Order: sequence, then C-alpha cells, then structure tokens
Amino acid sequence: MLNNILKLSFWLGISILVLSFTLRNHYPGTEQHKVTIQFRHFAGMDALMLDSAVYKNDLGQSFRITKLKYYISNIHLIREKGGDFEVNSSFLIDDRDEKTKKITLSPVPEDSYSSMEFILGVDSLHNCNGAQSGALDPVNAMFWAWNSGYVFLKLEGKSPSSASSGNMLEYHIGGYKSPYNCIRKIKIAFPGKLFIGSEPGNKSIELKADILEILKNPVSIDFSKLSSVTDFHNSTTIANNYQDMFSLLNIHREN
Repeated sequence: MLNNILKLSFWLGISILVLSFTLRNHYPGTEQHKVTIQFRHFAGMDALMLDSAVYKNDLGQSFRITKLKYYISNIHLIREKGGDFEVNSSFLIDDRDEKTKKITLSPVPEDSYSSMEFILGVDSLHNCNGAQSGALDPVNAMFWAWNSGYVFLKLEGKSPSSASSGNMLEYHIGGYKSPYNCIRKIKIAFPGKLFIGSEPGNKSIELKADILEILKNPVSIDFSKLSSVTDFHNSTTIANNYQDMFSLLNIHREN
C-alpha cells in the first residue's frame, strides 16, 4: 500500500513538472519579466548637452538647448501573434534628471514581441481629470492651469536668430482637442523580434530621441519667424515634427 502511494506521488510530481514545462513553452504569459526602456537624447549624431553645446538647425541657424522635458504615455508591446501588453501610465522624461530617462515595465508576460507603440503626450482622459499626482503632478511645471491640461513637450533654449526677447527659444506644446490635437503616436519596430523569457535576465530597449527632428521635417523651423510657441498657434506644426524624433538604438539583455 505504501509502495503504491509513493509511486503515485512520484508520477504525480513528474506530471506536474511536464505540465509546467508545457505551459511555459506553449502558453506565453506564465512567466513574468522586467523590460526597461532607456531614452538617449541626441542632436543629430551628437549626444545632447544642455546649456553649453551649440547646434544648428536645418537653416544653418545656431542655437543652444537649456531645457528638454516631455511625456511618454500608454506604452504597448505588440505581440508577434497578435494582441499586446499595455502600461496605461504617463512618464515624464527630463533631460536634467537621469533617472527619469529609464522606464521599467514589470511584470511583462513571456512572449515574442514584434514592435512597441506609445504616445508623446497625455491622453484625453488624463487631460480631463485636472491636476494629478506622480508624473502628472503640477509641481513638475508641465500643467497649464489656464488651459486645464498638460504640456506634452517643453523645448527651451537660445539662438542669435531668435526674434524673441533675450534671443529665447520657447516651444511648449500641448492640447488634445481637434483641430489642435498634439498627441502623436510613436511606432518602433523590433528587427529580429523581442523575445521575453527566451534567456535569463531582463531586456533593455534603448531609444534615440533626436531633438533636431523637433525643428524639421515636415517643416523646417525658422527661429527668426517662429521662436516661441506656447499655445495652440503653430502647436501642431511642432507636433508633426516631433512624431519622427524617436528611433531604435539597441535591444540587449541586462545582467
């Protein structure tokens, strides 16, 4: 009798192990992992340096950058076989604060992902909820009290070509209502796919954010004519430009 019980326990244990292995390999999502998204700021091919470095726009006008802040929201990892993993949150990226340039997603289901999507901006739901906490706290100086909404991107600096007082450059872009909707969806494809759970360790996605793209394509910004945008006037011009500012640098495994 005891022998039969021991044999039954042994084969039951083996069956559980086989079932666990089968689930892990055929039913994604049974294992959870971390994925980090690292934002690297550039001006063309050069790493962005606030205050000191001098850059040139498409028209050859020189300028310096003193501030770069923007919101990333509603991150989706798109599964290769359909569906997605979503993080419905907003993250404030501030070039002066290194820790904000790294977003950790956890837990991320084990699966194969072909691309990712997110928006630059804050979705209409959160814009309509007034001042909030965390990344959306007004203390971050990204909330328009007069407009009851969020600034999606702030780019500030100086240029000798600027028509503004003190040669200032000031682009504060926001708004979610048509025809001045400045929310832009960003799509990043993963060459070779992103496999979560195929090997030990967590994955890191490095994205390049090129601030020169904010000032060109489809419209080259002439500082002598458009050195300041702080309301709906010309806001979508800048938004259409920043839609192309992100690209994939690298995907690697973190130890």
